[in-house]
Amino acid sequence: MIRALLLLALLVGPATGQEDVTASEVDELSVAILGVVPEEVGVVRSGGVVLKGLDKVSGDVTDVVLRVGETVTVGRVEVDLGECRYFEDNPAGEGFAWLTIRDSVRDSVVFDGWMIASSPALNALDHPRYDVWVIRCTTA
Repeated sequence: MIRALLLLALLVGPATGQEDVTASEVDELSVAILGVVPEEVGVVRSGGVVLKGLDKVSGDVTDVVLRVGETVTVGRVEVDLGECRYFEDNPAGEGFAWLTIRDSVRDSVVFDGWMIASSPALNALDHPRYDVWVIRCTTA
């Protein structure tokens, strides 16, 4: 019972006194409190993406290189790349791709959004048979 009350207090607490804070105020606070000066990190748009596809039933794994605007078929799902971005200081380490994935049998969109290479479960494809995730953006 006490744990439930503490959890409720934590969930309700910050919302009652919360104020909108701008990015410049956060930067000022980080310098004042932590002595840290935030760095400007540039984001680069890439011309393509490297994906990995998995058929959960057969266990087949497919590596796919996809250019912006192209569509590729992985099993019975069609993957369309809208955009891929990466941090300029670490092109191989992180990739953010805007994917639209359609199920050709159901004739419906099953995923439409950003997929992040380092955190594929954060915004993942929810399909009973197929799994698709971003490996990295292409740099050339």
